Amino acid sequence: MKTTVILALIVAACSMVSLRAADKPKAKAYPLDKCLVSDEKFEGSGMEAYEFVHEGQTIKLCCKSCLKDFKKDSATYLKKLPKAKGPKTAQ
Repeated sequence: MKTTVILALIVAACSMVSLRAADKPKAKAYPLDKCLVSDEKFEGSGMEAYEFVHEGQTIKLCCKSCLKDFKKDSATYLKKLPKAKGPKTAQ
């Protein structure tokens, strides 16, 4: 009897966790092929990008060391990201 109750509680807890994960909005994809801080291209560099999410936007850096610079002045680096294009208006 105890085993059945414990198992039911575990299943209920797992269901709640998966619902919370599904409710979270996805982060925007990173649109550049280079580090946001150093401008080093990822392709052919042999390094593995350091990736994280900042205010709903995926950010990729060439290494974790660039994170310190990004945190110091994130607004300046975020300006490098292309603006999302809105719907075209008829003229």
